[in-house]
Amino acid sequence: MAGIEQVWVFSEKPALLAELAAGAHGLGEAVEVTALVAGPRGEAEAAARNAERVIWLGELPQGRMVEDYVPTLAKLVETPPQGALPPDLLVNGATRRGRAVAGRLAARLGLNVLTDVLAFASNGELQIRHMIFGGGAVRVEKPLKTPVLATVGPGVLEAPPELTARGGEIVEAPFVEPEWRVTLRERKPRKAAAVNLAAARKVVCLGRGVAKKEDLAMIEELAKLLGAEVACTRPLAEGLDWMPRERYIGISGAAVKGDLYLGIGVSGQVQHVIGMNGSRVVAAINKDEHAPIFQIADYGIAGDLYAVVPALIQALKNRG
Repeated sequence: MAGIEQVWVFSEKPALLAELAAGAHGLGEAVEVTALVAGPRGEAEAAARNAERVIWLGELPQGRMVEDYVPTLAKLVETPPQGALPPDLLVNGATRRGRAVAGRLAARLGLNVLTDVLAFASNGELQIRHMIFGGGAVRVEKPLKTPVLATVGPGVLEAPPELTARGGEIVEAPFVEPEWRVTLRERKPRKAAAVNLAAARKVVCLGRGVAKKEDLAMIEELAKLLGAEVACTRPLAEGLDWMPRERYIGISGAAVKGDLYLGIGVSGQVQHVIGMNGSRVVAAINKDEHAPIFQIADYGIAGDLYAVVPALIQALKNRG
């Protein structure tokens, strides 16, 4: 299959949609981006800044799930609206809802889904690097036909530095009623963290080596002195519930590619490393000198974090 020209992007998260639309322009000079938006008109107008075209699916009414748009998306792929071309590549945001949409859309269209994509290359032909076996291995795919359906998480696609505002046209698409739908019975608010780890230049990440939730204050003090965001590994976010999920780095969390990653009490399992190995400098503190994190760290301290971290804090304070 030759290189790609038509890229469609979809996510129910406006920030991730904007990131995917901007980053898609880095896949080739001839790429045209179409953003699929389900939400308020204002979100469609915002998406138009990074896309040549926006297909607006309308508001997301109370009680409608994102998965309900699968028949609409399938029809659009098969019969694009006037002025639009069918996608060579359809990128879905790798959120919980986004993965559900991608799976159902693939079933309708008779496609496979390339999940947890790490990188695209389109020099003459499309190549896609993505994780398999829960992050235990990486496979390079060379699709033979279009459309290609892939899920991409935050921090993977980077917008080219010369990208200018597109101001794409907005086209409305009618909603296709699904044959069956999930019934929404109740919504409970969850406090979201105001953090964008993918954009952070410095990250201090704590792992299971931190013994108590109360010790987060010590890590946060170090991060503040470094001017860094605080992140964590999956068990602390989804198992112990010490930190919000938005601060989890890993295969199904955020990916960071900043100037500094400092892991504190992080063992370095592959599912986590996938999300941080793009960092420019990797430093680690772990009392286990054989911890896998030291195999990829540029700088490492094999020592008790409860001795090392306070010493670092004091040293930074002494520097003024």
